[in-house]
Amino acid sequence: MARHLFIRTSAEGDFMISRRAAVARVASVACAALALSVAAPATASASPGPVKVGDVQKAMEALVRTGHVVGAIGEVYVDGKRVGKGSAGSRLLDGKGGPIPSTARYRIGSQTKAMTATVALQLVKEGKLSLDDKLSAVLPEVAEKDLVERADEITVRNLIQLTSGIPDYIGADVDPLDPTIDYRPTDLLAASRKKPRPVEIGTFNYSNTNYILLGMIIEKLAGRSLAAEFNRRLFAPLGMRDTYLPMKASVGIKGPHGHGYAPDETGKLRDVDRLNATTLLGAGGVVSTARDMSAFQRAFRQGRLLPESLRKVITDPAPGQPPLPSGGPCAGNPAFAPGGGGSAPGFTAATYTSSDGRLQFAVSVTVAMDDAERMTTPQRITNALKSVFCPAT
Repeated sequence: MARHLFIRTSAEGDFMISRRAAVARVASVACAALALSVAAPATASASPGPVKVGDVQKAMEALVRTGHVVGAIGEVYVDGKRVGKGSAGSRLLDGKGGPIPSTARYRIGSQTKAMTATVALQLVKEGKLSLDDKLSAVLPEVAEKDLVERADEITVRNLIQLTSGIPDYIGADVDPLDPTIDYRPTDLLAASRKKPRPVEIGTFNYSNTNYILLGMIIEKLAGRSLAAEFNRRLFAPLGMRDTYLPMKASVGIKGPHGHGYAPDETGKLRDVDRLNATTLLGAGGVVSTARDMSAFQRAFRQGRLLPESLRKVITDPAPGQPPLPSGGPCAGNPAFAPGGGGSAPGFTAATYTSSDGRLQFAVSVTVAMDDAERMTTPQRITNALKSVFCPAT
């Protein structure tokens, strides 16, 4: 199975990726999509002046018309208040199932990594963990059982910044599309260990295994499940009442929501709504809503979750990597941080935020396409969103 979209958000974002070039391309796409300029139906205040938001409903309708998009929902928030929303397409393929509420839950993919990294860095702030701690010291079992090569050289910082060189676990031994097997984190590590190291330690290489390990570290230090620690540190304090992390293979998305589709070995489209939650976990497993994702991004950017020195561990480019672009093509608008997104078979989701954390746009798109075509979805999102934020361009 092809790897999936990854972009740097206010932390690392999507459930999987292949090429660094795709990362930069999608990040610039995100920024273009969020450059606000033209007066439109809803107007709200955000620095340095009023933010003028166009017709999100029409933008979602245009997105669905690009083809092979089953449903699209989006919401815009300024200072925590929703100022625009849209829903187009349907919950199920071929127009079935009725519309998707813009408030519906959806998989956020590797936007989960922002949350996992934030909780790990909160443990650093509390003195329970150090960025320079070696993996073999905080998780001795992975070295003793030879689940991670060179665990005595890899640091917590390497895991957060994706510079450990640990291979990804997705492949023949781990199938995210099979919801009948409860994988243990050690099963994912064992699958990763069978693959050759792609790069040296210290070199950026996207691998979800890093964030499975961070989840294991959090659970060990907290003495509770990753889901419980997310609830305690993030979801409950931020009022993210519709957000949760499934920890069992068969647990899906609660409530009415969009279903995505991907072709099977014969080319027939298959409903992939029930992805295996135990293959996602801290790398990409969170289910959320546009409102809740906006709340998380707002709190992160405004320094309510981490001090600036620790936020930079997440937001600054890894050693040897160029900075991702920010801003946008429309003049006279707030500065935007590089966008964040997530993707896996059947969906693409993204949350973009202004640098000061006051404005967010969150979108979820369910698709019926193969992995190669799905890599074009961010550009489709950009084309649709320009009708909202930069119609003059």
